[in-house]
Amino acid sequence: MDRIPIRHILTAYQQDYSQHFSIRDVQSLLDGKDMQQELHRHNFFYVLVIRNGEGHHEIDFVSYPVGNHTVFFIRPGQVHQLFLKAGATGYLMQFSEGFYATHDQHSRQLLRKVSGINYHPLDEDKFDNISGVLKYIFREYVRRQKKYEEVIHANMDIFFIELIRATCNDSLETEQFHIQEKLDTLLDLITLHIAEYKQVAQYAALMHLSPYQLNAVTKQTLDKTCSEVINDYIILEAKRYLLATDEQINNIAWRLGYEDVSYFIRLFKKQTGHTPDMFRKNLR
Repeated sequence: MDRIPIRHILTAYQQDYSQHFSIRDVQSLLDGKDMQQELHRHNFFYVLVIRNGEGHHEIDFVSYPVGNHTVFFIRPGQVHQLFLKAGATGYLMQFSEGFYATHDQHSRQLLRKVSGINYHPLDEDKFDNISGVLKYIFREYVRRQKKYEEVIHANMDIFFIELIRATCNDSLETEQFHIQEKLDTLLDLITLHIAEYKQVAQYAALMHLSPYQLNAVTKQTLDKTCSEVINDYIILEAKRYLLATDEQINNIAWRLGYEDVSYFIRLFKKQTGHTPDMFRKNLR
């Protein structure tokens, strides 16, 4: 049975630590050649920081330009494909959630907030702030002096905070922050349970909220009902499998918890205007 290709952390070292964290210099990584990555997904966080470069980057079927002073932040499970022209400069940082935010609630909240946006075009001054932090992380990673892991972890905090400062509103009210946390929890639960749970009431129960309260969260943050959010994820995951694998439609429907394939096909067509098969043929 086909699956979307999953890539593991790219590293120049073989110690156990490198299974959970890596940072590479983009120019060295390209080695004078264009980079062409076909559609795939990761089981780790992927942060591409481009000081100078050209190309295009598609993340969950949304296309973004690669240009000077851009940052791409991809969460585990998202699918993407990348074309990067030779000569680009910057850094590629990859890390597991367990490395950065295993037991620290503050770190988990920070990571959740900063990874909520995939594409960050920055002005030069803001880019220099975050690039300087990455340069320090890269130096620590290469030199590997005593307690370098702790130094890297501390500087990742700084990097995330600087990126949030550069791209988000300066002040986030406490109430808004808690609502965003609830949305993040919902999205995590949908990712984990979509094959078994498709009703608003089921997710509301998992979060100890009423369906009305949960709908209020999604309306305030995304201007969508909770049912729309659930359906959006089902369609997104279906698209991921349709374009990144050769799985049969009935297998994809089964993965998403649909025993009735015809119902799944009708749902997909209603949301996209195409049957799954036509969607795959049109975009491949």
